[in-house]
Formats: sequence, structure tokens, C-alpha cells
Amino acid sequence: MISRIRRASRAPLRLSKGHSVVVGIGDDASVLRIPKDQQILITTDFSLEDVHFRREWHPPESVGHRCLARGLSDIAAMGGEPIAAFLSLAVPAKLPQKWVDGFLKGLLTLAKRFNVKLAGGDTAESPGGVLADIVVIGAVGKVPTPVLRSGARPGDRIYVTGDLGGSAAALDELYSGRKAKQSPAQFRRHFFPEPRIAVGRAVREKQIATSMIDLSDGLSTDLGHICEDSKCGAEIREGSLPLARVRKPPRQVDRKFALHGGEDYELLFTASPRTRVPPRIAGVPIREIGVITRGTKRTLITARGATAFEPQGWEHFRTLV
Repeated sequence: MISRIRRASRAPLRLSKGHSVVVGIGDDASVLRIPKDQQILITTDFSLEDVHFRREWHPPESVGHRCLARGLSDIAAMGGEPIAAFLSLAVPAKLPQKWVDGFLKGLLTLAKRFNVKLAGGDTAESPGGVLADIVVIGAVGKVPTPVLRSGARPGDRIYVTGDLGGSAAALDELYSGRKAKQSPAQFRRHFFPEPRIAVGRAVREKQIATSMIDLSDGLSTDLGHICEDSKCGAEIREGSLPLARVRKPPRQVDRKFALHGGEDYELLFTASPRTRVPPRIAGVPIREIGVITRGTKRTLITARGATAFEPQGWEHFRTLV
């Protein structure tokens, strides 16, 4: 399997700003070159069968794409530029090679789009389902500094990229058994999410964002991370949420999916009220949805009044604590 991955990843890439993979797959370790005025970003994410995907629902190309997109989205949330990826893949002995080839095709197609080199990793036989661990290496300039979750201040406005709820709506369809075969085309944002690398880089370089996070676990949960790290509260206007639209028939998704559904991989960021935030950045719509407040209370403003906005998105091990 290693030889197949090595052959698939040989396509040459020209990395920007002096970044380069000096030594990739084949040696005991890879060698990367990073300019001295840059800092390294490192993120890692698991993709586990029957947790993050199901083979009967997700084509292998989608699984590979989503595996890398998770890491790329983390780099975007820091305002960085991805450079290289490292994949550790464990598969059952009886898994068809065609599935692995499809997985690699999905991952490497996305990597090529963002000029990311698959520079190493590991393979193993899994006693159960498919397990994929992706490590993504990125870089970010020292000035302006990387955007953290801890920079929000009372009075800052809250913004979100793109639209919300499309991925959760897809899962609702799949769990219900409705239109499952049509889902990859109808719910592309779930099966092939788009990491917002250009937006993240722009809001950092233009010093727009005071804090930022990617929406992987759901708005209610990920907003909570910003509030906890920034030691602040927030008010979200339900009516301002940009709801995803699905086809067949065309309609907006349920608001609960936008409020609590995960895996949209949009960016949630805050900005000073004195900062002009354009309606589109790097071609992506930007929507103001709320404000950062003093204290720690998180509130959802609806047509019926105000209510507590508690985390209801995805949380690993929630039942264990």
C-alpha cells in the first residue's frame, strides 16, 4: 500500500513564499523548509469509520476529501497557509483496493487544489473499520500574528462565512433513509466541504479578525470555545443566520441544523465594531450574526424573545463527563 501511496503523491508542487518539501515519502522522516519569518502550524484529526463516515453512505472519494478538509480547515481558522500533509491509514484486510484508490483520489485531488504535498505517514491493518489520521503542516507570518480563539472583546461583532446547516441536513436525510442515493449531489457541502483557506488568510493579513474558529462541531459549541477562551459572552440573532439551501425540492434547511449542526467547516470570527468587514471576502459571502458581550452568558435572540444559547453540537465523550 505504501508504494501505491508514494506513486500517487509524486505529482510535483511549487510551494509559495519559500516553503518546500525537501524530502517526502520514502525516508524515515520528511524534511520541510520554512522561511525564517514564518511560524509553523500543526494540526491533526481522526476520521473514524462509523463515527465520521459510513462506507454505505460516503463514497471513498468523499471520505478522502473530508479527511484532508478537516485539517485544512484548522489551518484556515488560524489564518495560515497549508504546506504538507501526513496520512496514517489503517484498513481492514478485506477492504477492496478500489476503495483505497478512491480514498486517495479524493484526498489528493483536494491537496492539489490547495498546493499541499502528501509528504509522509504510515499504513497498518485494522482489526475493525477504516481509521485515518491526517496531520497538516501549515505556515503563518509572525506579523500579523496568527488569529486565536482568545482575542474576542465585548462589543466585537460576530461573523460567519458561507452558509450553515447543510452538512447536518445531509446527515438527517441519511439517518432517516430518505433520498440517501441522491445525497452526494444534493448535499455537496457535506460530502465535499470547502476549507476557507483564502478567507482565513485575508482576515488575518488585513487584521480584520480579533478571534476565529472553524465550524466543525456546530455553531453553538464552537462559539462556546471562543467565549470560554476569550472570557466573554455572546448574543446571536437567529434571524441573521445564513441558512444553507438544498435541492430537490429547493428549500432552506431547518434552523436547528444551522444552530447546532457540525461539519460545515465555515469560519466563525469576530471583528472590532470600528473595522469595516466587507460583505464578501475571497468571493465568499460574509454575514454578521451577533455581538460579543461582557460576562459569560450566551444568548440566542429569536422572534419569540431571548433564550440561553447552550452548546448542543458535537462533543466527543459527552456521555463520559
